[in-house]
Amino acid sequence: MSAHEPHGNVEVVADPIADPGLSPHLPRPTDVDPAKEKRAERQVATLFGLSAVASILFAVAYFTFAIGENPDLILGFGASHVALGLSLGVALLGIGIGAILLARKLMDDHEIVEYRHPAASSEEDRKEAIAALTQGIAESTIGRRPLVRNSMLAGLGLLGVPAVVALADLGPLPGDTLAHTVWGKKKLMRLVQDVSGTPIKPEDIEIGQLINGEPEIFFTNPESGEAASLDLQAEKAKAAIIVVRMQPDEIKAAQGREDWGVDGILCFSKICTHVGCPISLWEQQTHHLLCPCHQSTFDLADNGRVIFGPAARALPQLPITVDSEGYLAAQSDFTEPVGPSYWERVEK
Repeated sequence: MSAHEPHGNVEVVADPIADPGLSPHLPRPTDVDPAKEKRAERQVATLFGLSAVASILFAVAYFTFAIGENPDLILGFGASHVALGLSLGVALLGIGIGAILLARKLMDDHEIVEYRHPAASSEEDRKEAIAALTQGIAESTIGRRPLVRNSMLAGLGLLGVPAVVALADLGPLPGDTLAHTVWGKKKLMRLVQDVSGTPIKPEDIEIGQLINGEPEIFFTNPESGEAASLDLQAEKAKAAIIVVRMQPDEIKAAQGREDWGVDGILCFSKICTHVGCPISLWEQQTHHLLCPCHQSTFDLADNGRVIFGPAARALPQLPITVDSEGYLAAQSDFTEPVGPSYWERVEK
């Protein structure tokens, strides 16, 4: 009969390929030899156990080997990287190979034929699926092989240890890390230009100009060079500022901020209060500062107030003055947290 041969009033569609049937079932060595079955069971358990040990070694290596300027070495390579890579690789490899051997050598071995059926499942099909799942669990032999089951659970459970330990590299927990910056470490800390570290005098800034700045501590501290620690670099990012100058009579200083500027010169955090992008897109005529990430717009003539965009609070302002040598300096730290808003922060 052809593939589309009419049969009465109904068109019958024949199989395009003849059903070859099933080949004779050949039992595996572990199905007929108890000794080989036990050996396969020990192999699987060994692999799962090796995975568990490797996961623990990952955590040990993470805290043991030194990194940074004077790292521990193995054959000329960083010991931490080598140990972490090898231990995590062995942990994953042990689980993977163990699972393959369990399926190939120990799980029940028989052929299954499944024909296509409509996508919508009937109640009978659902019951059959549950029955098949129950049967599959039974055929996995995990229930009657405690050595394999326990070693697999240990391997899978401890595989989470490397992931949890490695999360520490994402940085410290927020806590109050955004509430304080290095501007509060020294009274009258000078404002200096970013990159060059040049101190700034009021006469150096023209009306309408914007300068990117940092506290002087990062340029007088010997640790602030290329070899600076990650913690120091994080502090530098938090302390980043912009310094702008406008006509004094155009500034609407809030109560208590009347003396936070110097002859029209104001200083604000460079970090957007939305998600923390660095900002310095300055509109001289309108005194607006725009964030390039999500277009939050702040009016620096009006205490950094948000006038557009998703930012939820004003840009923090740094109170500044002039020191005894005529350079711009911070009177204190920021009086509010810098950086993006987050759900714990209560806006006032």
